[in-house]
Amino acid sequence: MPVLLAVFSLFFMQIAGETLVRLTALPLPGPLVGMLLMLVALMAYGKVPDGLRHTCQHLLKHLMLLFIPAVAGIIAYFGTLQREWIPFLAACIGGVALTIAVTALTLRWMMRRSKGSEPIDLTRP
Repeated sequence: MPVLLAVFSLFFMQIAGETLVRLTALPLPGPLVGMLLMLVALMAYGKVPDGLRHTCQHLLKHLMLLFIPAVAGIIAYFGTLQREWIPFLAACIGGVALTIAVTALTLRWMMRRSKGSEPIDLTRP
């Protein structure tokens, strides 16, 4: 799968997720639904195509660049943030704590599941 097709697939799934959310009025972000659609498609396909894997690895290497629009959005609403900084801070701390807890539980589950099989090599892509 060439890189252009992989990027098209990522954008298509995001647009499909956004469309599905708008048509059904789901209380979920469109990109999240798009990622779930991509997961279902990859599970149905049975593997991740090499082009998609390489494209996603390059995107993840430069992930910080994708946060620039979010930071610009926060700066645009700085006045609101000054008035309501306590709920914002609580949401940030709660979100980080929840992310760490879910990641730890998932890692523990994966390690128990893979016990008895070959060890997981975290250095291999």
